[in-house]
Amino acid sequence: MWHASSNAIREILKVTERPDVISFAGGLPAPSSFPVETINRIAGEILTADGCRCLQYGTTEGYWPLREAIANWVKVKGIETSPDQVLVLSGSQQGLDLMGKAFLDAGDRVIVEEPAYLAALQIFRSYEADLIPVKGDEEGYDPEALEAALKEHQPKFIYLVSTFHNPTGITYSVERRQKVAELAAKYDCYVIEDDPYGDLRYSGERVPALQTFNPERVVYLGSFSKIIAPGLRTGYAVVNNPEIRQKLVIGKQGADVHTSNLSQRIVQRFLAEGLLPGHIETICQDYKAKRDLMLESLEEHFPAGAKWVKPDGGLFLWVTLPEDISAIDVFPRAVEEKVAFVPGAYFFAQGGGENTLRLNFSNATFEQLQTGCARLGKVLKEFLD
Repeated sequence: MWHASSNAIREILKVTERPDVISFAGGLPAPSSFPVETINRIAGEILTADGCRCLQYGTTEGYWPLREAIANWVKVKGIETSPDQVLVLSGSQQGLDLMGKAFLDAGDRVIVEEPAYLAALQIFRSYEADLIPVKGDEEGYDPEALEAALKEHQPKFIYLVSTFHNPTGITYSVERRQKVAELAAKYDCYVIEDDPYGDLRYSGERVPALQTFNPERVVYLGSFSKIIAPGLRTGYAVVNNPEIRQKLVIGKQGADVHTSNLSQRIVQRFLAEGLLPGHIETICQDYKAKRDLMLESLEEHFPAGAKWVKPDGGLFLWVTLPEDISAIDVFPRAVEEKVAFVPGAYFFAQGGGENTLRLNFSNATFEQLQTGCARLGKVLKEFLD
């Protein structure tokens, strides 16, 4: 079965570390968005008031006041839960690994999107799962294709990024969310709803989390990496099913005992002081401007025949090139021009997508966005000549 070489991914990441290369490759938040002074103040106050306790071991499930704060925070997403149904994670990606550890044996099947989040594909493969890609459109999984896959393969779970998808930027419609929840119940299947980008909305109306349509079968994963800082390594799972929750707790206990107590307390204070909504608003203003500038730059510099999706939020633009152009072939030439991206083929579980690529707009400066798009457009035009 085809899958992205880990060596190829490492080579891309190595290139992006070069200071002379403008990188649209990683899914990195802008360093300017990190609330360094606020975190410095909060950390100092916590350590002064209760330093020994916050530097001690804690419970695997997480710091109770943070779990209370998260249960309150997710209400805006339509999720009604209680603190004891919240598991604090060392980044939401840990939730993917714990689900794999708890439920996957070699040969078990997982339904994934086509294309899908690359790290999720890598995690599920690490547990020797068979990945079943299902196509979708701008509203999410195609219902008929999803039902056919469920009927044929009896997967352990369905995986999806429900809002501002990585890599395509699409958001599942309410109707498609309801349909996924309905099919999960019909075919006795669990769903992992991965939602690290949902708070980064620049236009359109908020959509209720898929979990709201089937609380017992959907494991909701959220993160503070994109809306506070990734270095805190703090995310969470809302798990209403007690059997699943207990398995994840046992898995986490064996993995890292618990998420950093200091990080948990910093995030809890950030929430308790009411800082997060205003901070997200500031981030969204910056990222919206960057998204719009990249869209303008693509219009100006990319060749005719290239198409892209305008997302309502998130961190990425998904570009489809004319079918005879391979983004994997373009990449080395782009690096020569000192610009990097991720070839879209790496997001496809069983091959395909050679003429697609993913661009990140959040981490680059405004000047880099313009310059990088001009460089990449020049390279793409060479491949069309």
